Amino acid sequence: MTADLSKGSRVPPLAAPLSAADIDDAAKRISGVVTRSPLQFSERLSEATGANVYLKREDLQAVRSYKVRGAFNLMAQLSPEELAAGVVCSSAGNHAQGFAMACRSMRTHGRVYVPAKTPKQKRDRIRYHGREFIDLIAIGKTYDLAAAAALEDVARTGATLVPPYDDVRTMAGQGTIAAEVLDQLDDEPDLVIVPVGGGGCIAGITTYLAERASGTSVLGVEPAGAASMIAALAAGEPVTLEHVDQFVDGAAVARAGALPYAALAAAGDMVTLTTVDEGAVCTAMLDLYQNDGIIAEPAGALSVAALLEADIEPGTTVVCLISGGNNDVSRYNEVVERSLVHLGLKHYFLVDFPQEPGALRRFLDEVLGPGDDITLFEYVKRNNRETGEALCGVELSAATDLEGLLARMADSDIHVELLEPGSPTYRYLT
Repeated sequence: MTADLSKGSRVPPLAAPLSAADIDDAAKRISGVVTRSPLQFSERLSEATGANVYLKREDLQAVRSYKVRGAFNLMAQLSPEELAAGVVCSSAGNHAQGFAMACRSMRTHGRVYVPAKTPKQKRDRIRYHGREFIDLIAIGKTYDLAAAAALEDVARTGATLVPPYDDVRTMAGQGTIAAEVLDQLDDEPDLVIVPVGGGGCIAGITTYLAERASGTSVLGVEPAGAASMIAALAAGEPVTLEHVDQFVDGAAVARAGALPYAALAAAGDMVTLTTVDEGAVCTAMLDLYQNDGIIAEPAGALSVAALLEADIEPGTTVVCLISGGNNDVSRYNEVVERSLVHLGLKHYFLVDFPQEPGALRRFLDEVLGPGDDITLFEYVKRNNRETGEALCGVELSAATDLEGLLARMADSDIHVELLEPGSPTYRYLT
């Protein structure tokens, strides 16, 4: 089997911090609390790729993500003294929900630190799962700032930290996903595609498959704007990214975990890392919702987005981890917007209209095509008495229509500037 690995990085060998036996023990430990999530065959994705594609539905956990596996496995191994001191976690949202559920089931008080930008839906669900057993503190713009606040709490109070990924017990709990996959399939898969944030989940899955499967490869997927594990592999150790795009909040980590990094390094050539654009993630989210009825959060759709960009050999068996489904409905406008831009269906222009009767009408009649739709029109400033500059958003019926639109703009006496996605002007105006 082959996959498109041009954006990936191979890892050097290193001592593994985790074993498959640890994961088998974790599976027994969490069996009474964690749901054995379904492994569903996807006819749509199988037809699109020629492979036999299965979706591991961790979005159907009680907390709608796999994170409860690691949190509960860790907390179940704490001593009575550690539990009595209280527990603390930092999270972008999903680990906190698993942590909160574990706190309530074990009747242990905990404190949760999340970034201030954590979607309201996730914050509400954290409170729901933890009830009176958790305190929620929203602090800092990024996950890493929330994590620093959690460490300060632990140092100040003596509470026990429950890390979301950089702990062998967390990694072991998350690795139980691989044990279930091998049990649910008649034959081992050829490829497992796993979203990557801090790296705990892919580290656990890769460790288990390295020992319990004979020929399964793992493809780890990071959002293009937060590729901290790829940066770590390139540097030979975890490094801190200078900038992180927070859109894929469940995987927006500036620094990969040291233990997950070591576990992936130990796996050698069986694991490869790649990235996908945030717009592709949005398209995958919408397709999962509209075609399959699956509500995936951005991180939860990373594996499917990568599948559709990979060069998969027909007939192979591929498992995509749908890692979470905690998506705030208020974000869907942005999801649709990013998807349209990614697909080449939506573009923004600065149009310099002459201030004379009929200028806008000429633009509509002579420049726009029959299938073009104006979705935004706003005057942004007036340079002088003769001209007026407007921001214009245009949605096309097909991406191939852009060439004709640009040609008609060039032939017009109205000056038009295409705003390129990612440019400073584009980010400012939209």
